[in-house]
Amino acid sequence: MTTCTVDFVIEPFVEGAPGPHVVAGISAMEKMGLDVTMGPFGSTATGTVETVSDAIRAMVSAAVKDGARRVLVEMVIDET
Repeated sequence: MTTCTVDFVIEPFVEGAPGPHVVAGISAMEKMGLDVTMGPFGSTATGTVETVSDAIRAMVSAAVKDGARRVLVEMVIDET
């Protein structure tokens, strides 16, 4: 099985006070079955390539709908 890790930032972002666009994006990824870890400079989730790819689409759509002005995404594929 091929897994991957996605690191993402939904902006504007204020540490300790994520706006509704950040919460919506993270919630969308969690609804896809991913555990999201929020850090001081962004968030991270790991899963299968298929799940992560679908979750990225859901996250971007939800975040933009709730006011995101920029979404930065880096997906790294881990061959096993």
